[in-house]
Amino acid sequence: MSGRYEIRFSGSGGQGLILAGVIFAEAATIFDKKTAVQSQSYGPEARGGASKSEVIISDSAIDFPKATEIDLMLALTPEACMKYYKDIKPSGTLLVDEDFVKETPKGAFKVVRLPIIRTASEEIGKAFVANIVALGAITALTGQVSIAAVEKAVLSRVPKGTEDLNKKALMAGYDLVKSKVT
Repeated sequence: MSGRYEIRFSGSGGQGLILAGVIFAEAATIFDKKTAVQSQSYGPEARGGASKSEVIISDSAIDFPKATEIDLMLALTPEACMKYYKDIKPSGTLLVDEDFVKETPKGAFKVVRLPIIRTASEEIGKAFVANIVALGAITALTGQVSIAAVEKAVLSRVPKGTEDLNKKALMAGYDLVKSKVT
């Protein structure tokens, strides 16, 4: 890794994207021993309104904890996509849920479309693990944190009794990228 890498998780309040950011940052710092910070923002309506969580990973001290030049942005809803995409670098990536974000903004960045929520619903059987599916996809796309570290961080955060479900969701997202993105 060189320099600073910024990730923005965005969608609707209640989709677990703040938790996803916390998990990714913990995977980086606790298990992969990297420097990382996590921040979050959501509207006053919390559940249902646009929300975002940001993770910055760096090989040196992080002097400003807000993302300003996004390397990868996840958007699970059209509202979040249009509200938060403006900071994506020209060399960055916009990852969208292909079933919900039909139109993407114009930009020099790369757009990756994956069936994140559908994978959670159909392959895992629970739509509420879409955030964990997304974590797997982001892990595979960025290469910033190891899949082993993300798995450990997921398992340390999920409710007891859901570990196997969440491991399956994480690997489904990881495998989505490995099988569909070149």
